[in-house]
Parts: sequence; C-alpha cells; structure tokens
Amino acid sequence: MERIRILKDKCTGCKLCVRACPFAAITIQDRKAVIDLTKCNLCGACVEACKFSAIELKKETAAKGTDLGLYKNVWVFCEQKKGKIQSISWELLGEGRKLADKLKVKLCGILLGSNISGAAAGIIERGADEVYVVDEKELENYLDEPYTNILVELVREYRPEIFLCGATTLGRSLVSRVAVKIYTGLTADCTGLDIDKETGNLLQTRPAFGGNIMATIITPNYRPQMATVRHKVMKEAAVQKGRKGAVIAKRFDKKIYASRTRLINMVDELEQTVNLCEADIIVSGGRGLGCADNFKLIRELAISIGGAVGASRAAVDSDWIPYSHQVGQTGKTVCPKIYIACGISGQIQHLIGMQSSDVIIAINRDPDAPIFNVATYGIVGDLFQVVPLLTKRFKEVCKK
Repeated sequence: MERIRILKDKCTGCKLCVRACPFAAITIQDRKAVIDLTKCNLCGACVEACKFSAIELKKETAAKGTDLGLYKNVWVFCEQKKGKIQSISWELLGEGRKLADKLKVKLCGILLGSNISGAAAGIIERGADEVYVVDEKELENYLDEPYTNILVELVREYRPEIFLCGATTLGRSLVSRVAVKIYTGLTADCTGLDIDKETGNLLQTRPAFGGNIMATIITPNYRPQMATVRHKVMKEAAVQKGRKGAVIAKRFDKKIYASRTRLINMVDELEQTVNLCEADIIVSGGRGLGCADNFKLIRELAISIGGAVGASRAAVDSDWIPYSHQVGQTGKTVCPKIYIACGISGQIQHLIGMQSSDVIIAINRDPDAPIFNVATYGIVGDLFQVVPLLTKRFKEVCKK
C-alpha cells in the first residue's frame, strides 16, 4: 500500500512541492505532481509546502500493545570484507552467546555478501546456532540500500529479540537505517551488554556526557532491541572445531538489491604498519608533533616494534594523517597490549578510545598533562629527543 500519494482532484500543479522536496523525488506531469517512490524518503516536506492539502502521507508507527513474546533469539550481524569475517563479529558472537544462554534462546549470525557461503561454518564454530546467508553478486560491495532492505525483510520475517552490530563505519551506517525502518530503538557505541533478570530486557551500557558517566539504556516496549558495540571492548568467542549448526540460505526479489548509488572504485590505503584495530602495539602521535612531516618519527618507532600508527583527533583535524588512524570517541576504540602516546595531552575524547589498553606509555613535556593520569609509565620530556632514542634502542634489541 502506498504510504504517500497525490490527491489528483486537489493538485493544481503549482510546483511548491517540487521546490520543497530535498530528494528531487517530485515532478510535474500533465499539470499534476508525480512522486518517484524510489527517491522519496517520506520526510513530509512536500506535505507542509502544499497549500491545497493535495498530498497524503501515512507514516507507520510502532504498534502499541505489540506482543513482545513473538520476538525471540539473539542476532549478530557478521561483517565481512572480501569474504573474510571481521574480528568485531567474533567479539559480538562471544557476547551474543552469553545473552542467548541467559534468555535460553538461539544465537543467530547474519551474513551478507558475494561468494561468502563458506564463511558460515566459521560463524557456527564461534557459537552460532543458525546462520542466515544472503549470497548474491549484487552484495559484493557494501551499499546502504540493498543491505538495509535485506535486513529489514529478515527482521520482519523472523522477529529477533536482540540485534547486535559492530560500531564500525559500515555498522553505524547500516543499522541506524534498519532501526528507523522497523520503528525500534538503537543504542550506539555500547561498551557493555547484559540481561535484566526480572524483565528479560537488554541492558545496554555506553559512555555519556563525554565519557564522564556510564549510562545503561533499555528498550522495554519495542523489538528488536538494537545496539552497536565498540571494537576491542569484548572478548572474542572461542573456536569450537566441529560445532554443528543450521545454515539458512535466503533469496529475495531483485528489486530488493536496487540502489540509487553505485560504487565506482575502491582504493586500499597502503601502510607499512599493521592494522590499527588488530594491533597488539600502537604508537600514536598528537598535537605535540607540530606538523605532518614529524609523523615519520611515529612510523619509525611503530615499525621498529611491529606496531600500528595511531593519532589523536587534533592531528587528524590538522590533516597530518588520515582519519583511519584516529583513536578516540569519534575514531577507533583500541585495546592493544601496549599503547604509546607521543605528544598527546589526553583529552577525554581520546582516552575513551584507548584507556583499556593493558600498558599505556605516555611521552609529553607537560608534567600536568591528563594523559599521565591513565598512564602505566610516564616520560616527561621532549618527544623529539625521546622517540628517536626509543626507536634506536628497539632496533638494537630486536636484532638480537
């Protein structure tokens, strides 16, 4: 059923709606407005602009009194890149298994992509009871619309009680769209999940007010309960070789895969150091480096100890290094064995992304810098002297 339509007997073809539509979804044909439903986002701007009440918009709302008992099972969106499951998915499966066991329901993995059916077995070995697989050529590269459409269809058909996704660039883009379309809540960037023993609701914990407090959020009246979870804050699910489970292959009408955007090209960023999110050692630079050229000191130290290069928001905002290296609340959350902060003052935005590291080494010439409050070891000194000395010493030790 159409949720928006033009009332032909009232439309005068005045073009007010055409000018008001931010998505260029309305045209005038034969002196009447026509809406292209593939472009329309149901924002309602045209309804407000029309002086003749010639546009009717019916917005769905979550049904009051929905039987929450119809929803069951814990779902985990298993993000993949070129057929390889990303480690955030293993973390979510580990946490999802705990939630499913407390609720006495199944843990299900959701896998979308092209030529990825073989990866389902690995998801089952990490604790999933079932894996829903949509393996189509059209899903080879991530695009918002087809991925969103598929997840919406799956949710409406199978009604999961809990739906978890990684707080990655892809995950944040995807599940927010899904939540809007199915009229439920979404808690972003969670660092803790649990089940309320009395109500069975999902307890979703995340930093609030710049990380000064931890807020626990519930979604008692709507389903599924959706949350994105930060990378490296939960333990990966252990591999259980030979574990059995069901793989459910799903097919959809081709119109589900339609997209108003297309991927022209994808360029991989080439780095000499290891992936930031997977690194056991991270060397990060901040405002104290002074300019982009000085990041070579950070890279040399990172290479000498087999680490990754990170950065503070100040360094990224200054265009000294790409955003993909940013650690912090608006960047990546990391949890390496060793984190070396060079010339980083330690504002709360940065601390949120790295303070759970096993060992934190801070190098800063300001003895009162906040970074020293969380540092395991602190070096008060000029990083331009300290970092080269560390690099030289590590190279000597690593040769032995």
